[in-house]
Amino acid sequence: MFKNKQGLCILMTISVADIMKKKLETIKEMASVQQAAQKMKEKNVSSLVVVDEAGKPQGLVTERDLATKICINNVLASAVTNNEIMSSPLLTISADSSPSIAADMMLQHNIRHLLVVDKNNVTNARPIGIVTPLDFTRYQVLTNDNVDTHSIEKIMEEYRQIY
Repeated sequence: MFKNKQGLCILMTISVADIMKKKLETIKEMASVQQAAQKMKEKNVSSLVVVDEAGKPQGLVTERDLATKICINNVLASAVTNNEIMSSPLLTISADSSPSIAADMMLQHNIRHLLVVDKNNVTNARPIGIVTPLDFTRYQVLTNDNVDTHSIEKIMEEYRQIY
């Protein structure tokens, strides 16, 4: 709850759209993972949406993918394409979904990046943002007994253990 200018308490419903990062960076599926790493560094992001030649999302490459699939296997990053290491199929959530549903999906599928799609166009799955565990740190649960915070608390605990 918060108070408006008139001092009235207002109950707000927070959605995934309210906490997601709107900065969504892409990379071509045939680009090298070395190019992906360079772009992540330049754009200061932890993931890139991998797109085909038509610009349609095909998967996701994360810093974790680079570490677990390239670095520890001592693979030449310039010789591997994003298509070879990307996580696919993409898991998406509608922008109007609740943060607790997003956290629950992330826990259920053991993922740390969830693509947010336009709530008005879910069938075409046009990505408009991304949610990561860090985004939940900005999420302030409003006092509402109907809000399920268990999943959010659990994903935040896992995030703290990783970092």
